[in-house]
Amino acid sequence: MKLSKRLSLFAAAAALTASTAVLAAPTFINILTGGTSGVYYPIGVGLSQLYSNGIEGSKTSVQATKASVENLNLLQAGRGELAFALGDSVGDAWNGVEDAGFKAPLKNLRAIAGTYNNYIQVVASADSGIKTLADLKGKRISVGAPKSGTELNARAIFKAAGMSYEDLGKVEFLPYAESVELIKNRQLDATLQSSGLGMAAIRDLATTMPVTFVAIPAEVVEKIGSPAYQAGVIPAGTYDGQSADVPTVAITNILVTHSKVSDEVAYQMTKLMFDNLERLGTAHSAAKDIKLETATQNLPIPLHPGAERFYKEAGVLK
Repeated sequence: MKLSKRLSLFAAAAALTASTAVLAAPTFINILTGGTSGVYYPIGVGLSQLYSNGIEGSKTSVQATKASVENLNLLQAGRGELAFALGDSVGDAWNGVEDAGFKAPLKNLRAIAGTYNNYIQVVASADSGIKTLADLKGKRISVGAPKSGTELNARAIFKAAGMSYEDLGKVEFLPYAESVELIKNRQLDATLQSSGLGMAAIRDLATTMPVTFVAIPAEVVEKIGSPAYQAGVIPAGTYDGQSADVPTVAITNILVTHSKVSDEVAYQMTKLMFDNLERLGTAHSAAKDIKLETATQNLPIPLHPGAERFYKEAGVLK
């Protein structure tokens, strides 16, 4: 066989191998969540199962993180394909609010869906005597990891209530589970958590010892002055020993992706979630509040074109 012909055959074989490799390349979907004792993580696991079964060639993973702020920075850097984040943090990321943890505007971010609300849950040990926000003065409290979505919520709420961290006796910057353990051990008086209702760490605390849920009045919510913060309620009976509704702050959670995720993958991620909401609700009860009708409302960043295609097919968008 002539050398030139042999080389041509090798080239053709190489090209076929390369094209086959491209076709067989897996689609990686890394889902960025939060602490394992929060709500983001179990819902993220639920989504990963849907995508693993429903998106051909996908390889899914779920990453526990410090939640909103870290998630959004990781997405911008291309180190994840889907993330949970609080609506106010998403707006701050898009605008590059440095004090909120964003050194520059994160313009690669794209929305998949507005989902369920987070509720600010301020819970104190009953023997601390804390019953109101003002009672937190001089007390020991945890407010979430530094510059996490929870901690940014804490700053906004205390400011609206005419308080600051300086008014508190001791401030710890710890995630859900660690905060609860310190309250059990009498090393903290209270914790402020931003999470879906029925959060595991607070359920654990409420079943272990008598606790008080501290109200955040509607007038404080109004003084925050951000459309991301709405008056909400923790319904009576959400936790053991909670016999009355507790007024608080509600903030929408957003599922976020980035512009380099393909339109088809973003479309499939959106469609599979809404086609399987009942199943997703078994991952965590908070997912039962995800509604197709409200998924595109009040988003502070653009929709991903793949998600937009799904919403047009579903009749949510024209």
